[in-house]
Amino acid sequence: MAHLTLKLSSQPAPSQWGANAILSFTDNSATIHIGEDQSSNLRIIKKAARSLEGLGNKEVQLEGEWDIEQQWAFACSYSSVKKPEGILWLDNNDKAELDKRFKALLFTRDIINRAPDDIHPQSLASEVINWLSQIGGEAISSKVISGDDLQKQGWTGIYNVGKGSDRPPLLLELDFNPSGKDDEPVSAALVGKGITFDSGGYSIKSSEGMLTMKCDMGGAATVAGALGLAMMQGLDKRVKLFLCCAENLINGNAYKLGDILTYKNGTTVEIVNTDAEGRLVLADGLLAACASGAPLIIDAATLTGAAMVAVGGDYNALFALDKELLQKVLKIAEQENEPAWPLPLELWHQENCPSAYADTANSRAQKGGGAGGASNAAGFLSRFVANQGKGWVHFDLASAFNNSATSYLPAGATGLGIRTIASTLLSVE
Repeated sequence: MAHLTLKLSSQPAPSQWGANAILSFTDNSATIHIGEDQSSNLRIIKKAARSLEGLGNKEVQLEGEWDIEQQWAFACSYSSVKKPEGILWLDNNDKAELDKRFKALLFTRDIINRAPDDIHPQSLASEVINWLSQIGGEAISSKVISGDDLQKQGWTGIYNVGKGSDRPPLLLELDFNPSGKDDEPVSAALVGKGITFDSGGYSIKSSEGMLTMKCDMGGAATVAGALGLAMMQGLDKRVKLFLCCAENLINGNAYKLGDILTYKNGTTVEIVNTDAEGRLVLADGLLAACASGAPLIIDAATLTGAAMVAVGGDYNALFALDKELLQKVLKIAEQENEPAWPLPLELWHQENCPSAYADTANSRAQKGGGAGGASNAAGFLSRFVANQGKGWVHFDLASAFNNSATSYLPAGATGLGIRTIASTLLSVE
């Protein structure tokens, strides 16, 4: 089958396709059979897309009556690593918006899915700069702090996590400033975890647990994709992007259990688990974001397995001390059809990783960080934001990556979160 036309129908499939069939076929066309509930219909469309993706169609032409969310649901589930494109939208007013979304989705997924020897700290930073510069032109500027310069300038988390690799760690600061004015206030700052490969360090992962750790820079890819999408959708406010990039590997120079790191804000951290490295690099990114003066700070990270245990692989977990902001972002996520769910975070979560030798440990010396591990990780991060967390929201990207294909999504990166973060940026007044 080279070319397939695809329609939606609210009528049941003909009986020969089986009771409750969601797909039926004629010569070179197929029909997805949906019901009346929009939420259920989107899942039906996704499930049908996964079935159709395996048929070997070169292109799928959508025809008939589809709303924009139905087209998008199909695209997210039909597009895969081996077949990223091949969807022809309806020729109507939704096409331009869908093209923007899809461009951002493909960038985000591609960066996450590529091999760790291809996407490492330097190439990740370069590809993000190049992609956003193609969209933003002269409104984009950037600087990179790398290797020993990180230590000299006090970015202790990124430096120590990445010093076990022959490829130096780095902090990318990218500035989208459409006004061109040097004194233009920063309206929002994005922070992304860019661990391009995570062995676990001396707290080494199993082979099975390490296999997919190319995806541990999913937070960096997600915030970069979201910024690009917001720019294509008309973002006219100044936004800074901070990517905290490193490979968490082992050599004679790698950071060790028992080490104590001192951050720019004076907080001391005892290392009790070198596999709890994401929060160590994000702490630097959050300090840099706060220094920008941005009233809105969003960080995103594939941070904890505990978040996946709590909300499963269909939701991202959200944390904020600023409860008003939390509710706003949750509402945006619902509007964008990107499932998200709040998990507990209070100031006292800062004390849930105690240390006898430092202000805090980076985790608990227990498997998975112990009970409430996702909240404790968020509590750790909250030590590095200003104003008791006002204006800050943390995405623990539980739904960023699938080890294998599911009934609704392909194997690899999902891109879930880019629309929510882009829409949040566009909502800044």
